[in-house]
Amino acid sequence: MGAIMTHNYRAYIGEKDYTPDTKAMPSFDPNFGFEEPREERVMVATQKEMADARVPLNYRDYCAHKYMAWMMCRRDAMPNIFACKHERHEWDQCEYDDWVHRMKEYERERRLLKRLQLKKRLAEQEA
Repeated sequence: MGAIMTHNYRAYIGEKDYTPDTKAMPSFDPNFGFEEPREERVMVATQKEMADARVPLNYRDYCAHKYMAWMMCRRDAMPNIFACKHERHEWDQCEYDDWVHRMKEYERERRLLKRLQLKKRLAEQEA
């Protein structure tokens, strides 16, 4: 509950000038502030593979290949679905790592927007 209220306060009242839009692409260069280029994230499973495996749309993310492996294990080990604990754990860990990555990117975007606003304000004061 507290996280939702904090986000809503920042996005609509307190820090609305530099709260990133979660639906839009990042507005800064992904390599800005880094000495070496960062690796671009790549989908392992293709759209055709996911469609053939009947992966639901809300699971078609960077962890879809782990989800497909888990579902195939469940299908092959039926009725002993507990035999697939390892695949489930790998998918859960991948989803968590993806969430952490998205939160870090959100925070990076927020800080860069805040920095840009500060630079604009300082330039206006000097002029």
